[in-house]
Amino acid sequence: MASSLLALIDDIASVLDDVALLSKVAAKKTAGVLGDDLALNAQQVAGVKVDRELPVVWAVAKGSFINKSILVPAALAISAFAPWAITPLLMVGGAYLCFEGFEKLAHKFMYSAAERAAEHEALASALADPAVDLLAVEKSKIKGAVRTDFILSAEIVAITLGTVQNSPFMMQLAVLSGIAVVMTAGVYGLVAGIVKIDDGGLYLSQRVGASAVRHFQRSLGRGILRAAPWLMKGLSVTGTVAMFLVGGGILTHGVTPLNHAIEALAQQAGSLSGAGSLLATLTPWAMNTGVGLLAGALVLLAVTLVKRVGARP
Repeated sequence: MASSLLALIDDIASVLDDVALLSKVAAKKTAGVLGDDLALNAQQVAGVKVDRELPVVWAVAKGSFINKSILVPAALAISAFAPWAITPLLMVGGAYLCFEGFEKLAHKFMYSAAERAAEHEALASALADPAVDLLAVEKSKIKGAVRTDFILSAEIVAITLGTVQNSPFMMQLAVLSGIAVVMTAGVYGLVAGIVKIDDGGLYLSQRVGASAVRHFQRSLGRGILRAAPWLMKGLSVTGTVAMFLVGGGILTHGVTPLNHAIEALAQQAGSLSGAGSLLATLTPWAMNTGVGLLAGALVLLAVTLVKRVGARP
């Protein structure tokens, strides 16, 4: 009996270790989506009253859990009944990530800074109008954020499914469920911190007292207030780059000859003396990002042409 119990414990520990390992791999692969997820969802609460920021984040987080409660069973069903569809779905998801990233770049370069500033000013003026129903604005922002989350959650679940598609069903269930919970809690916990970081900086900057501790708190608060806008910009830039890197990586892994060519190029770069190991790491990143940029441009061109044809009378 004792030996059976120890064997059972050892089996459970082995399974948990496998789950942890696969979850770590899946989390690494899905991390590229998170930078954009953080920036997008933090921006979704812009224009919401300060005392409603956290309730809005919580409402979107609940919507995200609902999204994943739909997506995880769907992913398991695909893995069980149509495993051949996993790679095509990943390819479509990767192409969409590249398209979304390139669309952001195109919007940035198609409109001048003055035009974007005027758009922001118009939004701020509209929200300041007493006739505007702020509750309706809040509900609209929540719905928009939940829709955005559904797309990004689908990418996370699809990438995770691609990681565990050859594992037993219970392993797939454990990893997909674990990733869904951890990613949702982590993303929206960080979003809550990001949207309230300026409040924390303001609180610290207003601390009263002549002690060294109070002086440090005020200096820290002023530093946080200065850094907060740059944090959002940094998240946005990092998220966009990550979309090309991850999306391009998905596409290259789906095209076996291209994937082998990139691996061969990375090996050649790694054989160089001096910075070989660094080049071996950077080469696949650069190639995947380049493929992501090209794919994003092509998809955006195709979408634009379809819209124009559809708009013709």
